[in-house]
Amino acid sequence: MRGTSQASRDASMKEFDTVVTAAAKDGIEIAEHLFAVVDALDSSGSLRRALTDPARPGADKAALVKQLFGSLDPRAVDAVASFTSQRWSDEADLAESLDDAGELALFAHAEAQGTLEAVEEELFRVERLLTAERELLVAMSNRSASKEQRLALLEGTLGGKLHPTTHALLTRVVGVPRGRRLIPALHALLDIAAARRGRSVANVTAAVELSMAQRTRLAGILRKAYGHEMQINVAVDPEVLGGIRVQVGSEVVDGTVLSRLDEARRRLVG
Repeated sequence: MRGTSQASRDASMKEFDTVVTAAAKDGIEIAEHLFAVVDALDSSGSLRRALTDPARPGADKAALVKQLFGSLDPRAVDAVASFTSQRWSDEADLAESLDDAGELALFAHAEAQGTLEAVEEELFRVERLLTAERELLVAMSNRSASKEQRLALLEGTLGGKLHPTTHALLTRVVGVPRGRRLIPALHALLDIAAARRGRSVANVTAAVELSMAQRTRLAGILRKAYGHEMQINVAVDPEVLGGIRVQVGSEVVDGTVLSRLDEARRRLVG
């Protein structure tokens, strides 16, 4: 998303953040209603065009939103009307932005419940599980399977083990991927959770689990390097042999033994 759409998304999300933070106790319900609008937009090209038509007055689009979705939570309806009043470079960008707003509502709910850190940890553990269990990842990402089949697999694997917010987030990305691959979608959710807590994410791969003292020391080093708090997510991979690999955004610091062996081999080969 670029240009006009990005500016519209940012302005609408900033306004919606204030609303949903105040109504955070109802965040799961608001998110569900926003997702219902997204699904309607995804299934109807004529509706997308009607709500993103730059020649149509904002008041007309808001009236259409209330006519079509008036049975939903008023805060969700108002948010949709606000988003549609903006200008969009591509009609698909409206649905994408409303989907982001639904996720924001879920994270605001977790924050209000005091469970945001726990939700972030659960998302990370699910990401690690799916990365390690390739067959489970393929099955849960299978677009040939129905939404109900994918969600049944999710429930069979993790049902009853998650906070309601984590469950709602996973239900969305597994049930309605909207063109997203599952692991990148989980990474995006982890970034949002960390940002909501005023942190950046450092994904660490190590040969063995890091002790609390090692995590604390690493967090201190990264805090000094980046100037703010870091969320340390550690994945254990015995194949790295030793050392650690740290990735913050697109930046990678690889100090594993495997990396050094690869580099030595490349030099020997020429």
